[in-house]
Amino acid sequence: MRRPLMMLLVPLAILTANSPAHAGFTYTVDLLVSNEPSAVITTTTGANRPMPFGTAIFAFNDTYTALSFRATVTNIDFTGSQTADTNDNATNAHIHASATLIPRPENTAGVVWGFLGSPFNETAPNDMVLTPFTGGLVGATISGKWDANEGNGTNFQAQLPNLLAGRAYINFHTNQNSGGEIRGFLTPIPEPTSIILSSVGTVGILGLSWLSRKRTRSQPGPAPGV
Repeated sequence: MRRPLMMLLVPLAILTANSPAHAGFTYTVDLLVSNEPSAVITTTTGANRPMPFGTAIFAFNDTYTALSFRATVTNIDFTGSQTADTNDNATNAHIHASATLIPRPENTAGVVWGFLGSPFNETAPNDMVLTPFTGGLVGATISGKWDANEGNGTNFQAQLPNLLAGRAYINFHTNQNSGGEIRGFLTPIPEPTSIILSSVGTVGILGLSWLSRKRTRSQPGPAPGV
């Protein structure tokens, strides 16, 4: 009777012992024009231009003292020469956050860390790497790391609660859309380890419940006449 219980609990104990002290988060962020309600996507002559979009991936370090990211953005000109028009030229890119921010497209927050243009808060060490597309393609890959000492009138540690709670977004600004052309909210996703632990814990509880019911059913009933 005890062997099934041990078989359920031993893997749980092993996973718990090997899991990190903090359950980390990663973010996969879709950068969309629809998240910037005031954005207009046209050329300087009023014609439609290709719709910009992108994806950004964020990851905290093990001690939650820095946040690294890598973003790939298409149809925004990061060199000023990828297209003949100037409306799509990139000007700034930031992370915005606020303790009162509700993650909806119509809501905004102040800049807490700038990594392209102004404000530029990638102080030493400057981890920002911009790699424009080549071969006639429009866009770039950009990466960087928000270190503990960096911030726009704030610092990483002060904004950590907002980052963990999803009260932050990344956006890219252009000549045409100085308030932001594409944006994506940082929505936390638990690490795979956390998901596994939760699942194994549930299995363990179900196993205990099953064993309890089985033992109850196997108990002998009262003797006749008692």
